[in-house]
Amino acid sequence: MQILNIDSLHRGGFAGLRETRLVVDNKVGGQNNTWNGLGQFIYLADARFLPKGETGMHPHKELDVITVMLEGRVSHKGSLENGKSMRANQIQAQRAGGEGFRHNEINPDLTENRMLQLWALPETAGEPASYKFYELTDNKMVRVYGGDKSQNITLDSDTIIEVGLLSQDTNITHKGKFIAYITGGEGTLNGVKVKDGDLIRDDRLDFTVTSDEVHLTLIYLK
Repeated sequence: MQILNIDSLHRGGFAGLRETRLVVDNKVGGQNNTWNGLGQFIYLADARFLPKGETGMHPHKELDVITVMLEGRVSHKGSLENGKSMRANQIQAQRAGGEGFRHNEINPDLTENRMLQLWALPETAGEPASYKFYELTDNKMVRVYGGDKSQNITLDSDTIIEVGLLSQDTNITHKGKFIAYITGGEGTLNGVKVKDGDLIRDDRLDFTVTSDEVHLTLIYLK
């Protein structure tokens, strides 16, 4: 099992955003201090907006962008779902596709927020731009990315991303290679104590929550 903790990495950012990048795949210029992804998953950043901070309008093309809100709120402006607002425990997934999209993410509050930003490369180039929205349910892993083209609940991919808001003593298992990120609490994963800001890679998952609450983000291949 490999563990990478957020405190071992440089905290950077741009505009009104401060972030620590834990996964930056070699496909998109990653260095030795960050991890490669898994499958089409190529990027993970743990980010906080400054009070009233924003990214500024910027474009994406041929990229799937998944945003997981952990604390506070964010307002979304752009060519997809303009005016959409997100709060803690809500998630949006945006496919830029071949046509691309532009967006600006804004913290509307006078306090910092916290969110995860994940990127994945689409399996097929030239797809139309699209938008998905999810809300977490206690003690349930919610698939927010990946699946067959025959369904329209999630953006299709052979790379799966699930997110769960889990309470104490909840147990989650998975067989096969995975990357997991722990936020907002702690637990025991394959017999090892893990905590907020730990990124884990292994060939199987047996995770039990030991604090009052934990966010678990799980990435694996279909």
